[in-house]
Amino acid sequence: MRNLLLTTALAVVLAACGGTDGAAQPAAQSAPGGEPWETRPANAPSQTPAFAGQTRAPEVSADVAYEVVTVAEGLDKPWAIAFLPDGRMLVTEKPGRLRIVNQEGQLSDPVSGLPEVDARDQGGLLDVVLDTDYAQNKLIYWSYAEPRGNGTNSTAVARGRLVEDGASARVTDVQVIFQQNPAMDSTKHYGNRLVFDREGHLLIALGERSIMAGRVQAQDMNSALGKVVRINRDGSIPADNPFVGQDGVRPEIFASGVRNVQAAALHPKTGQLWEIEHGARGGDELNIIEAGKNYGWPTITYGLDYSGQPIGEGLTAKAGLEQPAYYWDPVIGPSGMIFYQGDLFPAWKDSLFVGALRDKQLVRLTLDGDRVVGEERLLTDVNARIREVEQGPDGAIYVATDSAEGKILKLVPKTN
Repeated sequence: MRNLLLTTALAVVLAACGGTDGAAQPAAQSAPGGEPWETRPANAPSQTPAFAGQTRAPEVSADVAYEVVTVAEGLDKPWAIAFLPDGRMLVTEKPGRLRIVNQEGQLSDPVSGLPEVDARDQGGLLDVVLDTDYAQNKLIYWSYAEPRGNGTNSTAVARGRLVEDGASARVTDVQVIFQQNPAMDSTKHYGNRLVFDREGHLLIALGERSIMAGRVQAQDMNSALGKVVRINRDGSIPADNPFVGQDGVRPEIFASGVRNVQAAALHPKTGQLWEIEHGARGGDELNIIEAGKNYGWPTITYGLDYSGQPIGEGLTAKAGLEQPAYYWDPVIGPSGMIFYQGDLFPAWKDSLFVGALRDKQLVRLTLDGDRVVGEERLLTDVNARIREVEQGPDGAIYVATDSAEGKILKLVPKTN
């Protein structure tokens, strides 16, 4: 019925979708500027967006024909990908292993020297990024759930020097440069994504640990829970952070009021941090982060609590709190994102790609400045939770599937 309505209302644009290992899929139908892709009932139908286009953007296809190629398999819940200068990949596995994956898809033995992780539930080894001067110093940074004693834990960030010796690799000179405080007795909502800004500071997007005792601390400026923090590469605090010198405020805080961020990237033109965080039953949010701003969780939010009840007072807006640039209700389960800047897919250039854990798809957002004006769903046939999204040096789009038999897949132009 949905496709029939679209066909009768507007001209149908055919978009070729990909299949695994190069198998082409039947063309999907889409109506640019027409009906939204999302037609499922909202969890909170009485809530109204703050501005037109804040949710349920029109379905827009770029009419790109692509194929999906399996690059590597046999990974245990891969969480993040970082490309080395020679085209090989660093891949984190949630249970606590870091692998090097070569261009033939072969997995190295685990890189040795990493600290212990708490891999229960949502914890484990999370993001990994290269130092901005990696070619000279060989430093890498990784985030993880750090055991803190007495059943507590927190998100931590460490760095170390990647040393390769033949077929083996290790990290040396390991330093823990950040610990989220306070530690909590929780196994959920660690976040986390690591992004270097244009000045070389490390931005760390942090969860609020889910439990009520942590949730409320997203609005507590003496807590690092539910915050975006900004540190120097050695863990020290930049002098121009927005709250430096203020009593009762942690100096590492860059922005507050976020929930469980698992997608973040710098906008290629503005240099601003864009992040996407998990909501509860509805309320996945795309936020454009500005220094010192408060993004509202849990005081304002879209959607409902897991119980089906309103969150807090059920507010979606309040003076002094920032609105999301876009939100989803029901949720997609966002994880991993890129602004595509490659030449392999010219029609996708400047699109925002987001992995969807719950919807088991790759979501492409068409942007007009800081507004989302279209949605397209890709990898609809793969039937896998998409945990990570990266652009490779070859211009292809790489994704990691969240499974005990996880894979690295890449999207390439369809050959025929």
